[in-house]
Amino acid sequence: MIEQTLFPVVEVPAIGKFPDNANYTKELTKDTGFKFIMREDTGEILSCMTNEYKLVTNKEIIDAALPIIEKHNGVIREAEALADGKRTSWKFTFPKTTVKIDNNDKLNPEIVLRNSYDGFWELGILGGAFRLVCANGMVVGHVVTKKTNRHSIHNTSLQNLEEMIVNTVENLGEIFERDFALLVETKVNPTAIKKAIELIPDIYMEQFAQYLMGKKMNTFWDLHNALTWVNTHHMSRKAGTTHRFESTIHKNVVKWAKTVASA
Repeated sequence: MIEQTLFPVVEVPAIGKFPDNANYTKELTKDTGFKFIMREDTGEILSCMTNEYKLVTNKEIIDAALPIIEKHNGVIREAEALADGKRTSWKFTFPKTTVKIDNNDKLNPEIVLRNSYDGFWELGILGGAFRLVCANGMVVGHVVTKKTNRHSIHNTSLQNLEEMIVNTVENLGEIFERDFALLVETKVNPTAIKKAIELIPDIYMEQFAQYLMGKKMNTFWDLHNALTWVNTHHMSRKAGTTHRFESTIHKNVVKWAKTVASA
């Protein structure tokens, strides 16, 4: 499953003659300030990026991540090469850690690793409970933690790839069990629902109101689901506001639940 995403990739300066195995024949004679990202096994050009772009290969990511994930009993669930190999998403689950939501529903913590060779995605790791829903790699679910790094030669954090993965994986199980149990066990109050409504952009208020009217808001888990539903079903994944909203859902709902639980 993973192996199909680990094809060799190299940088080719956008000047001079291409390697013999490249399926591109035009010769470039001037320094363009750009470079091509080429799939070495097929000669396919995946993208043309500026010289500021820092190539981090899928193999580098998996080589760093897999020992850490396996140490914490994680297993691969999905590996998707998208957009003709330009983007890749891997999902791992940790089945030995379980949170019971109700009599019929249980959740395991998961992480999603992402990489791209065309700049569409930053190098990223999301922790929570997710599902991939379409061919462009869109992920929906409950985001507990999210870390991203730009593919830039000036971004020294890319040198600490293992540290980023370790911090996410080691903390996820504890956060998952603590926070999700709190949300499931704590009754939601009108004050929290009012605060949730205030978070919703006006353009999506009608959809959120319809959801609230059609669902029972008994616990903070229900409220978490309501905000996540608006985020994943109606807000544009291309908008920065969507991702900022997404990153605040878990933090805010947990904060409100803690206030109620400690009262």
